[in-house]
Amino acid sequence: MLPKDPAAQAKVIKEVIRSYSYVVTWMGISIAVILFNKWLLAYSGFPFPIALTLWHMFFCSFVGVLAVRVFKVVKSHNMTPREYYTRVMPIGLLYAGSLWLSNSAYLYLSVSFIQMTKSLMPGLVYASGVMLGTEKYSRGVTLNMLLIAFGVLVCAYGELNLVLKGVVQQLTALGFEAMRLTMVQVLINSKGYNMNPIQSLYYVSPACFMCLLLPFVSVEMPRIRTTHDWTFNPSVMLANALTAFILNLAVFLLIGKTSALTMNIAGVIKDWMLIFFSFYLFKAPVTTLNLLGYAFCCSGVVVYNHMKLQMIKSKVAASSGGKPDEEKPKDGERSKEDILTEIRRLQAQMAELEDRVSSSAKVMNSVSGMGLAGAASGPSERSNDMVVSAAVVASTEQTEKENKDK
Repeated sequence: MLPKDPAAQAKVIKEVIRSYSYVVTWMGISIAVILFNKWLLAYSGFPFPIALTLWHMFFCSFVGVLAVRVFKVVKSHNMTPREYYTRVMPIGLLYAGSLWLSNSAYLYLSVSFIQMTKSLMPGLVYASGVMLGTEKYSRGVTLNMLLIAFGVLVCAYGELNLVLKGVVQQLTALGFEAMRLTMVQVLINSKGYNMNPIQSLYYVSPACFMCLLLPFVSVEMPRIRTTHDWTFNPSVMLANALTAFILNLAVFLLIGKTSALTMNIAGVIKDWMLIFFSFYLFKAPVTTLNLLGYAFCCSGVVVYNHMKLQMIKSKVAASSGGKPDEEKPKDGERSKEDILTEIRRLQAQMAELEDRVSSSAKVMNSVSGMGLAGAASGPSERSNDMVVSAAVVASTEQTEKENKDK
């Protein structure tokens, strides 16, 4: 609902248009990269997925070094060699396996079916998080993930051009990617190494490049040397690398300006568009059973996103004590309940001390007579001073304790 103020209405409309422009930009670039890779590997005469991934990582590493070391656009985290090998290299290894196998799957499977299998990603990330301790096991979430997996099975059953080798490669790539995302949370974010896309390229791309060298030398280099029916177009390869690099920036821009939930919802729309483009451009057959199974998967993903949002809200409510912000005492202030409790405690201490002083005065009066009555008032006044001092000290100690707890 728009506000009544025309200026506020214009501001809201402008913000909505800007958010949707980020979504459309990301969707367009992501679709372009996927279709570009499919065409390059399956139709252009360059069937070498490891070489393509290796080229991407070399290009990203080159851009990262220029941005961090040469032009100093972003700062470096100054990791030690030990930190790099223990924190970045495992992520680079998983990323290399994910990119290699996912690009290899384009040689055997249609774009539409590959997008359908990506519905398994929330479940795989959840399973990886449970194994590594970043997620808590939930029966409801597990059941929802099983329903999504059932939808993918329906998609596979309805797929006309199903190649088992491509399915194994794609599912393994999804497993590597899910583990990589969880390892980023464990090894990078937990230690305060929050990275923007340029920093990620600078650190992860060289590790991924090194991990891809061995399979490239042992698997694809002999094929490249022995076969001559493939083509290499430098301008096409450069354009492909640039498109992949721009996609990284578009992802960061979308999440930074909107949210990860918006990206997930837009991803569902993007996948449906890719199914259409795959059918229209590459003549990939799409059956009714495919679409029904994928619709089932999308419903499960939407339910999972809703459950995740509710979990986040409950965590925020628990961390804030279940009270709205306006009902909480501000920094440096104490709640009314704490003040009343302390007043009652001090009143009880004063009454107890006055009873003791009164009893002492009666004993002294009985021994010394009326001449000592005036001296009895001194201890009574000092007792009251002691009560006030005790109140001040207790209040000060309580305040210091609260400040330390904050």
